[in-house]
Amino acid sequence: MPRDIWFDQPREYCGIFGIWGHSKASWLAYLGLFALQHRGQEAAGIVVNNSGILNGYKATGLVNDVFQEEILQRLKGKAAVGHVRYSTTGASVLKNAQPLLIDDAYGSVCIAHNGNLVNSLMLRKELEQQGSIFQTTTDSEIIIHLMAKVRSQDIIKRLSSALQKTQGAYSLVLMNENNLIGVRDPLGFRPLCLGKLNRAYCLASETCAFDLIGARFIREVSPGEIVVINDKGIKSYQMPSPPQRHAFCIFEHVYFARPDSFIFGENVHQLRRKLGIQLAREHPVKADCVIPVPDSGYSAALGYAQEAGLPIEMGIIRNHYVGRTFIQPFQGERQLSVRIKFNLLKEVLRGKRIVVVDDSIVRGTTSKIRMRTLRQAGVKEVHLRISCPPHRFACFYGIDFHRPEELIANRLDTIEKIRQYLEVDSLGYLSLEGMLKCLVYEKKHYCTACWSGQYPVKQYCFDKFALERNKNLSC
Repeated sequence: MPRDIWFDQPREYCGIFGIWGHSKASWLAYLGLFALQHRGQEAAGIVVNNSGILNGYKATGLVNDVFQEEILQRLKGKAAVGHVRYSTTGASVLKNAQPLLIDDAYGSVCIAHNGNLVNSLMLRKELEQQGSIFQTTTDSEIIIHLMAKVRSQDIIKRLSSALQKTQGAYSLVLMNENNLIGVRDPLGFRPLCLGKLNRAYCLASETCAFDLIGARFIREVSPGEIVVINDKGIKSYQMPSPPQRHAFCIFEHVYFARPDSFIFGENVHQLRRKLGIQLAREHPVKADCVIPVPDSGYSAALGYAQEAGLPIEMGIIRNHYVGRTFIQPFQGERQLSVRIKFNLLKEVLRGKRIVVVDDSIVRGTTSKIRMRTLRQAGVKEVHLRISCPPHRFACFYGIDFHRPEELIANRLDTIEKIRQYLEVDSLGYLSLEGMLKCLVYEKKHYCTACWSGQYPVKQYCFDKFALERNKNLSC
């Protein structure tokens, strides 16, 4: 096995949805996935439960393209699990689309996964040596194979046994003939929410999916919790030995989640606005107006403008029919979509000193092109403000920066060098301490690894070739 093969495995950053007890389950799953489309644009899938028989459909593409009306009409049943996917490396193929549907000695089971198992290579190698044959290259399938090794009709027993062997980030929705199950890893990296629509229960990565289908948000699934939903109602189980801390991914708040969602104890828009206020306190500048980078930079820009006493202008207009540049799977596609995704209001920008507020700079490709176009539009001064700290370290928990050498703040070791590269008059990042001050929980409950290099799951660091490829790992 090549030394760096771990870095060539598909890591999932996705949206998941599940519903039990509704006659239009597939339609509601479709709507739920539509609301979660921002979490993955490569593929979509739905598996339904029709009187204990599981079947489904999945394909590459956007939700609205994958699920035509005639397909949804064929997906009949009282329960459904849905998934939207993007992989963070090259395995953008249909066989890796989810939900995965497997038949074993104990019946049919499907799984939808958001996250990344950091010990997936070790587990996969062990399972293959024991005779397991894998149909995909996703780490989600590992969980299914681990469950199949447990000799029990009790799916909770099999699932609990499997998860005791896994390390990393996972929010899961599973379904078999009799149950819909939601699971969140003990550190709680990724969000998972519980809702109710009439007598039906539902699970989703974000509460915006509940809003679209008219469901009521009940609560977040707790870290380390297994929620079991069936015809008898709902039960909750806790994994053994819960950790004393959590590791909520702050980048969910900064970038990925929709502003109308409620995750990790607070509304995303309101948190982003607080980040913008703190950013203005840390990096004030004399300017004529604040320009948000749509869409995820808008809330922080509102906060910055409020604190700075500056007007906010819509100088950058987004074409909403172009996908999010950050989650495009290939760099060539990312560069092309940057150029066609935004248009500038030159009449608003020309001759102005502007503060551009964006959520993050990851690789720097998008920001560099955008700053150049602002200059070409006649802007007098460009002051760039970022509502999170510089990304200097790899993420091993499911977000698309697992190669630190791709990160601009890793390649360029000072803010001044990054400013020169981006060709802006000034550059200010929100400090880590300033960001943590804005959050609702104590700072020990958040994962800051991509900014600080402090990784919550230490086991990964014993992987020799990972250490060789990532000199900055702090374990």
